[in-house]
Amino acid sequence: MTGRRASHQERHQVCCRARREPRIRSTAHWQVSRSVLLSPMSAPHDPKIWGPPDPPLQLIARNLTTRYLAILVDGALGLVLLPFNVSHLGTSAYGLWALTTSVTWYFGVLDLGYGSALVKFTAQYRALRDRIALNEIVSTLALVFAGIGALCFAVTALLAWRVDWLFNIDPGQTRTAQLLLLTVGAYLSIRFPLSVFGAVVLGFQRYYLNNIASMAVSLMIAAVNVAVLSSGHGLVALVASTTAVRLLSLAVFVWNAYRAFPGLNVRPALFRRARLHEVTGFSVYMFVLDIAAKLNYSSDNMVIGAMLNTTAVAVYTVGLRLSQVAQNLTNQLSAALFPNVVDSDAAQRHDRLRTIMVQGTKLSLALAAPLCLGLITMAGPLIHSWVGPRFSAGVLPARILLLVVLVRISTSSANLILKGAGQHKLLTYTNVATAAVNVLLSILLVRPLGLTGVALGTLIPVSVSTVAVIYPAACRRVGLPLTYPFAHGIWPALWPAAVMVALLVLARPLLAHGLLPVALHLAVGGLVYTILFVSIAMNADERRLYWTRARALLARQRQTPAAA
Repeated sequence: MTGRRASHQERHQVCCRARREPRIRSTAHWQVSRSVLLSPMSAPHDPKIWGPPDPPLQLIARNLTTRYLAILVDGALGLVLLPFNVSHLGTSAYGLWALTTSVTWYFGVLDLGYGSALVKFTAQYRALRDRIALNEIVSTLALVFAGIGALCFAVTALLAWRVDWLFNIDPGQTRTAQLLLLTVGAYLSIRFPLSVFGAVVLGFQRYYLNNIASMAVSLMIAAVNVAVLSSGHGLVALVASTTAVRLLSLAVFVWNAYRAFPGLNVRPALFRRARLHEVTGFSVYMFVLDIAAKLNYSSDNMVIGAMLNTTAVAVYTVGLRLSQVAQNLTNQLSAALFPNVVDSDAAQRHDRLRTIMVQGTKLSLALAAPLCLGLITMAGPLIHSWVGPRFSAGVLPARILLLVVLVRISTSSANLILKGAGQHKLLTYTNVATAAVNVLLSILLVRPLGLTGVALGTLIPVSVSTVAVIYPAACRRVGLPLTYPFAHGIWPALWPAAVMVALLVLARPLLAHGLLPVALHLAVGGLVYTILFVSIAMNADERRLYWTRARALLARQRQTPAAA
């Protein structure tokens, strides 16, 4: 009884102190409240509250496998639907669709970095088994996102009102553009508050739940897309129908959150100003990084829409889609390495940071080099077979954008080192400067060089910032000379790609017209690269290490069904 009385008094003192000091300037208060509020009733290891535990190796494999499947599904659907949509809508209407999508994609920055921060704090309080703190943070940000969603729709309505002044579109397209913006804006206003449920799934490292759901949603949207256009409807009906599917699918992602965290409790009464202050300290840097990323990845279409026309946007979008697929296929490894960077920095394991810098660079480039350089070599036949010769003006911009992806992937491990090992401010400032120069150069070069100038406006600042700032800073952070990661990480992954490109060029006169011959040509080139990389570029110790880990993963996956 004495212990219960003391616990009650401590709880009362904590609550009173929270009311007196709503803005807390350190995490010490939450450490006290956590120790007080967690009681035997909290059941810190109860699977009915925290979900069933998964072996870490299996969880990583499941997350990465389903993620790559989702990317492949989206890539295959995009490969089929882009020419289908262009043929049914027309080049100008498709360009208008791509332009409005680029505009609304910027609204992702309105989360003010709280989306990334929520994933971080969800993982943190899950590790601490602090159910109360976790539900307070999720509930607090759900209300914040509800307000952001309302603001998002208001901004969309304002853009729709002046869309003919913002972009160089035909007068007959103004009404269509307004309806598209309002439709997507309404969807985003609902998706924002519900996005907290997706962050819970990510924080619990159950990526595979959302990956499987996203594949199903993509297939349903594709089916609706084909049905609407095949029945003779236009762009407005298409966007309204596909947006309705996306809206209904949000219920699945909410359900996934409760599957990952059965103890989830989201309600307005759990809003806490102190929790908002706690999360804001981290989210502000994520917000700035997100703005820079949005400018770097989607400013091109905005510049083209303002300076040229919607037809030019459609032509440029073809190369942009190819580069996005290459980026998505090759950056998953970097995301998986980020927790290891944080752990290594916290434990002062500089040897592990150096290993991640070198081996992460080598493996990332081993995925990116054959894909990007193969697509650069075959961009002409691929685009002609895919969407036709009227998109020939997009071949050179596509090659430049794929080169941008290759440069980014070559320093992805360096980015992770800076972000996870205490150099996130330098990374933030560098990315902001890169984004600003990107926009300015694209505006300056679009008139004299057209679409190629816009692509060069992206390549030049990205290359300069990665080579002159990010790569040297990461080398200094891990204590390596500039030549070491290049000699042991970059060069071993690049020279097999040079051999592959030479073979693709020599065999190109034998290539028949069509997507299938192009795909087979690229597949043979990829096989040549793989043989050279595994047998020669990797040394014996590296082959032995990765083979041992692969066998351990396969053995564990075979043991799981047997144990069940």
